[in-house]
Formats: sequence, C-alpha cells, structure tokens
Amino acid sequence: MKRIAVFCGSSVGASAAYIAAAEELGRTLAAENLTLVYGGASVGLMGAVANGSMQAGGHVIGVMPEFLEKREMAHTHVSELIVVSSMHERKAKMAELADGFIALPGGPGTLEEFFEIFTWAQLGLHKKPLGILNVEGYYDLLVSLFDRMADEQFMHEKYRTMTLSDTEPARLLEKFRQYEAPEVKTYIRRPEQT
Repeated sequence: MKRIAVFCGSSVGASAAYIAAAEELGRTLAAENLTLVYGGASVGLMGAVANGSMQAGGHVIGVMPEFLEKREMAHTHVSELIVVSSMHERKAKMAELADGFIALPGGPGTLEEFFEIFTWAQLGLHKKPLGILNVEGYYDLLVSLFDRMADEQFMHEKYRTMTLSDTEPARLLEKFRQYEAPEVKTYIRRPEQT
C-alpha cells in the first residue's frame, strides 16, 4: 500500500473527538509513509485529516470538482490538488489513486462514496481493503446493518467481513495489510421453480 483514500465530512460534527480522530488518522498515514488521497477541502474533517498528515510531513493529494472548489474552500497547501469536472470523476480519480479506503464520520456524501467502493469490491472491480474508523461508536448502527443484511440474505456472508472496522487508525491499517479479498459472486441465484 502506498496511498489511502479517506472519505469524510466537510463539517466538523458535534464532537471534538471527530476532529481529533481525523487529525490522528492524518498523522498516522504520514508516520507510515502512506499518501493521503481525499476530497480536497480545507474545512471540516476533510481539512483536519489533510492538516494532520501535512503537519507530520505527509504527502497529501486532494481531488475536488470545479463546482465545489469555492464552496468547500479548496485546500491550497496540499502537496497536489487535482481539479476534476464532476463528482463522478472525483470518485473515479480517488479510486484510481488509492490502494485502500477509509471512512471517517460524515454524512450522506461520505456514505455514498464508501458504498460505491464497497459495491465495486463485491463485484470484483477491485481487491483493495476498505474500512471504517469507528470514532465514538459513530458507525455502530451501520455495522449492525451489515449484519442484518447478511442475516436477511441481502448480502453474502463472506462479504460481511469485507468492510474492516476499528477505533484506532494504526490497528485499522494493520488489518488492511492482512486483508485478503473474498472470491466474488459470479452469478445471482434464481428462485427455484415450483
């Protein structure tokens, strides 16, 4: 692994723990000589993870669509800022650059980015690790939902463990290093004819 993409909020959230976790993740990536790939903003958790990495001497690549460049206040001090034409292009570029993906707390946009990468993994479009940094239990309900999806047979059992989770960045990255992607489904089973 050389680069990790981080999906997270452009807001700071209700708890100071979210900012602290974002900064710690940035510092941890820098300490482990991993380039941060993220959404390119200078605000919210996005700004915090980038600042944490840069303050620790890390390399940071921001990817931001033109229409958000002013609205999300593009981070002008990152190592490299790539401006793209659309949200779709942003996600594709981040996926291309990254060797793994981490979700910090965030809103619908964070989940949308994360779920697209998760879906691509299930379809076998990549074998890169993906994980959740579960700060203060923020993603407990999502982890429970994955269990429910598997229990109710809307997700294959082997995919239940595809999303790694931890409360500590260093431990999550160690899980990334040990990750082996499961075999992907090759067909959808049809209901038995009666």
